[in-house]
Amino acid sequence: GMGGIGKTTVAKAIFNKYQDKFAGKSFLASVREVRLVDSQNTLLHDVLRSRNINVSKVDEGTEDIKRRLGNLRVLVIVDDVDSVKQLEALAIKRDSFGPGSRIIITTRDKHLLEILKADRICHLPAMNKEEALELLSRRAFNMNYPMEGYFELAREVVDYCGGLPLALKDL
Repeated sequence: GMGGIGKTTVAKAIFNKYQDKFAGKSFLASVREVRLVDSQNTLLHDVLRSRNINVSKVDEGTEDIKRRLGNLRVLVIVDDVDSVKQLEALAIKRDSFGPGSRIIITTRDKHLLEILKADRICHLPAMNKEEALELLSRRAFNMNYPMEGYFELAREVVDYCGGLPLALKDL
């Protein structure tokens, strides 16, 4: 889905709700902004709960992930992916981890998920005007509706943001 639609927020909610059901877990935030070896180290540290791991080369990290995590039941969220190279470096494939594992990828590029042959692709729709007005009101007025005298302005802001939650929160 498009930027600001709430992909990361939904992924965080899923992670927080289900993380305790897995032997290992990792939420890799903003992967497109992080060096590949840093993402690899984060994944290994999170799942293995060990700081004694230090990958210095991408190829070495990919092999380390396959070898050390291949049999574990894990929950891995890979957030804000923008290239197949990132997924390959993290050894993200259908059979990368142990049985019962779940991998959730957020991206603006549906094609990446198709290349990966994802089991399921979920598109987040923009909020409708009522939902957007409620979100804006909660953030601006700590109420489910606009404060008296601000209804028209709130409607204009909602129209301007086009149902994007991040834009509504920022404004």
